[in-house]
Amino acid sequence: MRLLVAFATAAAAVSLSAPAEAATAVYGFAWADGKGHLRLVPKSATRASKTFYTFKALPKGKELRLDYTRAAYGRVTVACDLVETEGRIAVDAKGLGRTKCGPGDLTDTLARGPQPVRVEYRGGKATRVNEVLISGWGTPRTATGTLKRVNDTTVLFTTGGRTIKLGYTYMTTFYRTTAKCGDGWLAGRPVNAGRNGLGKKQCTWTDLTKALKGNRHPVLVKAGYTPLADSLNEVWEVFGDA
Repeated sequence: MRLLVAFATAAAAVSLSAPAEAATAVYGFAWADGKGHLRLVPKSATRASKTFYTFKALPKGKELRLDYTRAAYGRVTVACDLVETEGRIAVDAKGLGRTKCGPGDLTDTLARGPQPVRVEYRGGKATRVNEVLISGWGTPRTATGTLKRVNDTTVLFTTGGRTIKLGYTYMTTFYRTTAKCGDGWLAGRPVNAGRNGLGKKQCTWTDLTKALKGNRHPVLVKAGYTPLADSLNEVWEVFGDA
């Protein structure tokens, strides 16, 4: 009996002293992806200076979706509720945001668009999110392809035989061929189409969301996007996609 007790006590001691699962750290552009969740495609990150990082695409980087509801959040601003740094930067020796904030502050940040970050996570849960400053967001591109809705802020853009997931925000511009911004896709006469068939009427990201919701199949567009940041910048409706 004493032997069994001693064995159980030793086993418990080993269990308690076993190291916890190490967190994995990745860099990338965090996008809001449902309540309390973010998504990002891991990027290669190098220090460009004491303050800035440089991000580059990872050929085999696969998208992560992480719950951040219990994550520590470090901002590069000197206060949690600031939109911009306003000329005062709060980073530690590793170049990571050091103003201590909470998950609610991260929700507010992500509502404004993608944010360059370093994320530590275990399983599907982020344990720490730190903002970082980057030297550039990548080179924008323009291409013709098809667009398919994923949700109210995300699309799949297929061009050149490749499909990429892109997020969009209030900064995304939508150019329409239709008479009104709220019309269905290619609805009515193309009164706002140029000679090249591209839309000329400037509309907003919410108009894009509404127009895409009415289409079950991909639609033809010309798109301006930034591959590194997975960001959709401009969309032109193309007349002729009937």
